[in-house]
Amino acid sequence: MAPTATTATTATTATNPFPVPQAEIDRLHARLDDTRWPDVPSGAGWSYGVPPGHLRELADRWRHRFDWRAVEERLAADSVVLDTPDHVGVHALYRRSTRPDAVGLLLVHGWPSTPAEFLGLLGPLTEPGDATLPAFHVVAPSLPGFGFSGPTRDLGWDVDRHARCLTDLMSALGHDRFLAQGGDYGSMIAPEIARRDPGRVLGVHLNALVGASPDPSAADPLAGLTDAERARVAELGETWPGRSGYAAIQSTRPSTLGYAMIDSPVGLLAWHLEWFVDYDPDTTRQTPVDPDAYLADVASFWFTRTAGSAMRLYREIAPTAFRETRPPSGVPTAVLNLLGDHAVRPFVERSHRVVRWTEHDRGGHFAALQAPDLLLDDVRAFAATLSGAIGT
Repeated sequence: MAPTATTATTATTATNPFPVPQAEIDRLHARLDDTRWPDVPSGAGWSYGVPPGHLRELADRWRHRFDWRAVEERLAADSVVLDTPDHVGVHALYRRSTRPDAVGLLLVHGWPSTPAEFLGLLGPLTEPGDATLPAFHVVAPSLPGFGFSGPTRDLGWDVDRHARCLTDLMSALGHDRFLAQGGDYGSMIAPEIARRDPGRVLGVHLNALVGASPDPSAADPLAGLTDAERARVAELGETWPGRSGYAAIQSTRPSTLGYAMIDSPVGLLAWHLEWFVDYDPDTTRQTPVDPDAYLADVASFWFTRTAGSAMRLYREIAPTAFRETRPPSGVPTAVLNLLGDHAVRPFVERSHRVVRWTEHDRGGHFAALQAPDLLLDDVRAFAATLSGAIGT
């Protein structure tokens, strides 16, 4: 059956995800009111995980001040739901530009994110207000297993399958040629789309890049690196062991953890929170994430009961994704390295045709929330370098 596009307000063949039934919101509020809070050693701060004071404040905000209906209204205004051969009911934010020279732009999120993070970029990307700036038809899907694309119910949702599904999504929306942008897990999917179909992908833009590692077979894997690059590798080696517990369990026993995430809103809040505050908001130099933007992501997972299926991607990609060097697609690739990201250009160039590399000492892992201006400027500047290809 051919994929069928439906808007959030006129869904026909696919399930309309909006509005969330009021009974679900009431049930969430009751669970938040009935939270069982654990004992935490005094003086532990953030060293043992999210402290109760910070979490109680955010849970209270979720319960009493966060306006889900306002977020839902913004999501619904630009939502489509499509069937693809791999997944029924893929949700995406989709806004077309009025500009006749606009080109498709696929925005691919990571974990624990949703397309809600891109809401603030839709306007500037589609209608920049300056004829000298590029304009885009923006497609920002919920990855299958995440948020309003609903849970995945079969195995095999690795990088390749996600890339195939999103390629089909772009075909269903009529975009034969487009740019692909990805951060975190999206930084693995976007290049794979280009490897699958380099004739369709005009360029790949990446931030929060993961999966780019040194050559383990080399006599000196760090040979040729600058002092700054060596320092970045060393910093990651020092900090990652203390931060990687989430990845260890999600890449081995995600279903066990999933029961708690599906059943406890405060448990879900805490589990996702550490990445959004960089482990300690009082000491980090990264730009803080607006609490309501974070709650929009968490609420999307809660209402769709997809926290467990989203975590499974770590188990699906664990055998190869972080150990395997994939060949470059030949598609021009830009990398935006913000504060806290650890991409090293010589490592990245083993798998990508890098034509643009930008560094900034601010922002954070969640570029669309922590440095939207830098992300927007870099995507535009990269697209400008591809103007000849885009115009063909």
